[in-house]
Amino acid sequence: MKTLPLILLFSLVFSCNSSAQKKDEKSAPKPTFKITKTDAEWKAQLTADQYNVLRKAGTERPFSSPLNNNHEKGTYVCAACKTPLFKSEHKFDSGTGWPSFDRVIEGNVAFSTDTKIGYMRNEEHCATCGGHLGHVFDDGPRNTTGKRHCINGVALEFVPAKQ
Repeated sequence: MKTLPLILLFSLVFSCNSSAQKKDEKSAPKPTFKITKTDAEWKAQLTADQYNVLRKAGTERPFSSPLNNNHEKGTYVCAACKTPLFKSEHKFDSGTGWPSFDRVIEGNVAFSTDTKIGYMRNEEHCATCGGHLGHVFDDGPRNTTGKRHCINGVALEFVPAKQ
């Protein structure tokens, strides 16, 4: 009977979840981007909503972006650094309330894994400045790529095509 508390204590002290096995996030290298600014510089350049989404990985309310219903021809660029990210011909109405695209402009969008809400999602960033854009899912149009790039409209600016 005396060995049971000793075994429990031993298990607690040497459990697999010890601090020695935890990932040291401070030592993990941060990705570098062509455009880097201090937090103060980003706050001065961006609106409060843009800063929340692009720099703090926030999410805008669904159906709040005028870009969700934009049907003009042109290019969607990063609101922080103006890097071209999506073309209007790849935009579709997903019904989710956020601008959605079935593909990116190759090389201008970077991807990472996001586990902030308890499960893994593929997060999208501007490859030039690192700004958070949204997430990509595998429930897009089957007749094209099958991808749905669900993007916060506040992270984008629209540049109309020249006629």
